[in-house]
Amino acid sequence: MDTSRVLRTTGTVFAAAGLLLSGCSSGGSTGPTASASPGGGSSAPASAARPTAVPAALRPYYQQKLSWRDCGVPGFQCATMKAPLDYADPGSGQDVDIAVARRPATGPGRRLGSLVVNPGGPGGSGIGYLQAYAGIGYPAPVRAQYDMVSFDPRGVARSSPVECLTGPAMDRYTQVDQTPDDAAEQALLVAAFKEFAGACKARSSRVLPHVSTVEAAKDMDMLRAVLGDEKLSYVGASYGTLLGATYADLFPGRVGRLVLDGAMDPSRPALELNRDQTAGFETAFTSFAEDCAKQPECPLGKGSPQQVAAQLKEFFRKLDAQPVPSGDPDRPLGEALATTGVIAALYDESAWPQLREALTAAMDGDGAGLLGLADSYYERDQQGKYANLMSANAAVNCLDQPPAFDGPAAVEKALPSFEKASPVFGAGLAWASLNCGYWPVKATGTAKALAAPGAPPIVVVGTVRDPATPYKWAQALAGQLDSGVLLTYDGDGHTAYGRGSDCIDTAINRYLLEGKPPKDGQKC
Repeated sequence: MDTSRVLRTTGTVFAAAGLLLSGCSSGGSTGPTASASPGGGSSAPASAARPTAVPAALRPYYQQKLSWRDCGVPGFQCATMKAPLDYADPGSGQDVDIAVARRPATGPGRRLGSLVVNPGGPGGSGIGYLQAYAGIGYPAPVRAQYDMVSFDPRGVARSSPVECLTGPAMDRYTQVDQTPDDAAEQALLVAAFKEFAGACKARSSRVLPHVSTVEAAKDMDMLRAVLGDEKLSYVGASYGTLLGATYADLFPGRVGRLVLDGAMDPSRPALELNRDQTAGFETAFTSFAEDCAKQPECPLGKGSPQQVAAQLKEFFRKLDAQPVPSGDPDRPLGEALATTGVIAALYDESAWPQLREALTAAMDGDGAGLLGLADSYYERDQQGKYANLMSANAAVNCLDQPPAFDGPAAVEKALPSFEKASPVFGAGLAWASLNCGYWPVKATGTAKALAAPGAPPIVVVGTVRDPATPYKWAQALAGQLDSGVLLTYDGDGHTAYGRGSDCIDTAINRYLLEGKPPKDGQKC
């Protein structure tokens, strides 16, 4: 349950894709050096980074020096940056710890400064993404000329994390029926949302009001300064595009080379975002269904995508009535976990064979495969411990915008539009969108277009059949940004950079290394 608006790169979901969020003990060794910024010339040291533009109360933060130490992962260094808990009161003495990691530029070639990367979420660990993928898997010429850098945003993983339910309680929460058939089941779902929100308040009341995307963007500007970069160069994927666009709108004069891949539309309110994403998963499932029907064996039959979808919906109905064994006696595979497992696999077409196998086994009475996919989505390990992804995800989403729904009656009113968007997933994703309706902290943000006036060209990448961030969101963001440049990938899966398209990779690499953006509207 609660699968709405988890927006992260494919790799944060699947081991098969080689982009797992791995663990890291904070550490690193040498101090930062002044960099040759893509913005031009040698950047100023941190203590001199735009001093007149930084409020006096924030200057001690901007002038701090990171103490780099060994991470325990070869080639990487880690440090901890201090940021004010509340930017409205930076002199209060209350701070949050922001965990940072980097892999210094390998050479050869002229060093271009730092390239900050974010995998999305919200709630995805930037450090895990950096160490498991970006720092070793980004194109070699990019890693040669940039220090590869990331951070866990406030409230995430190692950065003053939001904590909510315990592992056993999360196990129960993820099994709650998210397609209630009557008032009693609705009451159970509402009770689950209230329990989750209450646990977050009880365990994380200090940080809970201060994990918004705006605050994370301000942290990122502080990071730019303490790294010694005059301007920020950045690749944000999925939700990371909202973080990057927010940064650009707040600090357009400090934008270097920004790539926003798998873009969100910041002007869409929560209800529309969730409904759009529901339609995106339906588009992705249609592609899967068409491919499945072409295979020698498809567990959902050989019919049209509509017929395949009907078979899956009927299978979910059976699981709702009678879960199947999964190998874990406390977590049989019911409708909620099965739906999450299928959604997880739709992030990346390379997972389609795994999904076919898992569905075949589940229909034969073995739910272990779909349960494993659901666990990968929730970042649950074999010992039953969850990363804080889902806790941070809710905390950020519920702070960034007012809730999509304020109660069951509002969900019921919107159900027809969600079920039209996706006959298979619509009901479940509509009810999942109710989670913020019971959040203990009032939203501080709202939907609005972001223009970033005066910023240099910003490359926005959209994938035509992206399940999690529909293509129209990329079109919208590129249009909102005064300097937005739209780069289109006519393909499947979530995000485009580094996923096999030479056309996409060449265009982005050239922009990052030479500062030459692709032509607006280029298609690959």
